[in-house]
Amino acid sequence: MSKRTNTSVVVMATAVALTATACGSGDGSSDGKEKPKIGFAISALNQPFMVQMKKGAEEEAKAQGAELSVQNASDDASQQANQIQNFTSQQVKSIIINPVDSDAAAPSVKAANNAKIPVIAADRSVNKADIKTTVASDNVAGGEKAAKEIADQLDGKGQVLWLQGQTGTSASRERGKGFKQGLKEYPGIKVVTKQPADFQRTKGLDVTTNAMQSHPEIDAVFAENDEMALGAVKALGSKAGKSVKIVGFDGTGDAMKAIKKGTINATVAQQPTELGKMAVRNAMRVIDGSTVDKQIKVPVKVVTKKNVDRFS
Repeated sequence: MSKRTNTSVVVMATAVALTATACGSGDGSSDGKEKPKIGFAISALNQPFMVQMKKGAEEEAKAQGAELSVQNASDDASQQANQIQNFTSQQVKSIIINPVDSDAAAPSVKAANNAKIPVIAADRSVNKADIKTTVASDNVAGGEKAAKEIADQLDGKGQVLWLQGQTGTSASRERGKGFKQGLKEYPGIKVVTKQPADFQRTKGLDVTTNAMQSHPEIDAVFAENDEMALGAVKALGSKAGKSVKIVGFDGTGDAMKAIKKGTINATVAQQPTELGKMAVRNAMRVIDGSTVDKQIKVPVKVVTKKNVDRFS
């Protein structure tokens, strides 16, 4: 074979290779399929729980071959509405929302509905809008478990400070509903005051400090999340976990450390990483045209000093 013929063969082979590469490129996947784009509007990333939920969603998106865009609303309902509108205008295949406010989220979710974009709710529901499924911890059952744990810690009799979460969120409403229902079984347990601390540690500190001044007879604190419980720990000082029992909700790393230390007596542990994964998993199922259940409940468990090593 001549040098000229050799050169021609090389050029032709290179051209074929380049053509094959171009046909298989698109989004860089070997099969040429475009990665489905999913928007995730998360309420805030200033809490360990939310960070873990985001991590789970990202891990599942990678495993599923999806492109996940996460937007942080920083607890601003208006900002989150804009983020949902942006996802809608970008025509993503599905939207996951962890709403700042379950009512305020409805108009932007309805706009996504009108654009035929399926919406999944994560951890908190959205009111008066079409949600394909709500993936959340069993918050009502968790609230009931918290009531039982408070009663057990106080031997069935005592005065309780109830730290409520952010007003308007389904998580706070459902945990509160469960706690209230659970307390019916224990007439010796009385809630002397309940106040919102917005799921924030600093507010949990402030509210507990003020409540203890007004009600020094308080024997226990129920906090609707661990961040507020940790704020209560700081407010109570040497009383935390001893003369004043503390029960939180979430199962964060900091709460587990506090349980080991004895400053928090128990927490109702969620599985935030699993919540994030299940939200993406069900978004992909909806994108593929599969039917999903309207409510997907992730179990919760009570963690105390006896079993904390299994959770941390």
